[in-house]
Amino acid sequence: QVQLVESGEGLVQPGGSLRLSCLASGSIASINLMGWYRRAPGKERSLVARISAAGSTYYVDSVKGRFTISRDNAKNTVTLQMDSLEPEDTAVYYCYTLLSTAYDSAYRVYWGQGTQVTVSS
Repeated sequence: QVQLVESGEGLVQPGGSLRLSCLASGSIASINLMGWYRRAPGKERSLVARISAAGSTYYVDSVKGRFTISRDNAKNTVTLQMDSLEPEDTAVYYCYTLLSTAYDSAYRVYWGQGTQVTVSS
C-alpha cells in the first residue's frame, strides 16, 4: 500500500516562512503529478500548487510569487516552500500524488494525512 507522510506543521507570524515536505513510499512504479491542496476553516478543500513529472508547475493565483513547489523524483518527495505567509494561508495542507503501483498500472490519487499551518500574530 502507498503511503504519503507529511512534515512541516507549524505556527508562524505574518510575513514568515514555512516549508512543507511529503514523502511517498510503497510499491510505486511511476509518479505523474504531485502537489498540495488545503482546507481553510469553513471552506472546502482547494488546489494550491502542483508539479508534473517533467517539472511543469501550477499555482493558484493567491499564492503566486510567494509559494514554490518542487520535487525530487529519486526520493519520491514533493516540497512546498511558503514565504510571505498571510493569515489567509491558515489551513490544513494535504499532499497528494497521482501514481501507479507495481500491482496496478492505472494512475490513482493518494493523499497525505494533512498538516496544520497557522499564520497569526
